[in-house]
Amino acid sequence: MNSAFRTIINFLFSRANKEFLIFLLFFALASIFWLIMALNETREQEVKILVRYVNVPKNAVMTSPETDTLHLTLHDKGFMLMNYLYGSEKKSIDIDFMLYSKAQGSGSVSNVDLIKIIEPQLPASTRLISVKPDHLSFYYNFGEKKRVPVEWRGQIVPEPLYFLSGYQCIPDSVTIYASERKLDSINVVYTEDLSYTDFHDTLQINTPLLKMAGVKIVPDHVDIAFYTDILTEERIDGIPIVGINMPEGKVLRTFPAKVSVSFVTGMNTYKALSTKDFIVTADYQEFATDLSTKCAIKLTKIPSGISRAHIWPTEVDYLIEEKAK
Repeated sequence: MNSAFRTIINFLFSRANKEFLIFLLFFALASIFWLIMALNETREQEVKILVRYVNVPKNAVMTSPETDTLHLTLHDKGFMLMNYLYGSEKKSIDIDFMLYSKAQGSGSVSNVDLIKIIEPQLPASTRLISVKPDHLSFYYNFGEKKRVPVEWRGQIVPEPLYFLSGYQCIPDSVTIYASERKLDSINVVYTEDLSYTDFHDTLQINTPLLKMAGVKIVPDHVDIAFYTDILTEERIDGIPIVGINMPEGKVLRTFPAKVSVSFVTGMNTYKALSTKDFIVTADYQEFATDLSTKCAIKLTKIPSGISRAHIWPTEVDYLIEEKAK
């Protein structure tokens, strides 16, 4: 150990390294001197301060954020500005709710009032250049609320050969607090825009809800699970043709009596399907005056989760029979 220590010392204090250490020392001193000079100069700097609303009545619900942020442009020496930027004490101001609230469920603090509140809290040497935003607005009510569903929006695209088979939102509805007029106009709350592509397993997301001015949303985040399934092209045979709008006492006979439906769906969806999930009809009013021996048939009921559904054949032979009395 002593030998290794002596080797390190000899290396550091060799002629070449000694000159390098001296260079580093003077470089550090010059940097400190430059920093002191720079911090001693006056300059402008933008800083953030927290805004808190105080003296809020217990029966009032703030429907806008209970805290806000102001961006101040200050003019002072660098030493003072460094304290605003990196000081351990969080800078904030208090806005008296009772002083600035209005009867219409809102309140506003003008630029002049903001300056009057901020300036007494600044050191004598600090000059306030500007305040952004130039005024503050807040909203409140006295407990009026409403329950509304949550819907997602954005782009959710799974990998090729997969499709979005469904989703689940937890919770599926939220409580909103707002003025009576706004409550009447809001019937759904949306998530912020989602953008997820090229996935094949269940996608689980915790997402914030889209903010609305003057509206408090509880909770303001939801969990959404998007479910995928493998695309498959399938066919179900034996779906009966049903005659509709038939005159009283008449019965439609078709040849064939049953048809097939081809479609694209997910494997899990296909396994749960039966012929009862589809309805194929022939409308008497459409073929009654037609001299042809064939009538057109239509697929009038398709279960959810099905795409590109079509029947075969699209026309069938038919007879109109009298009901036996």
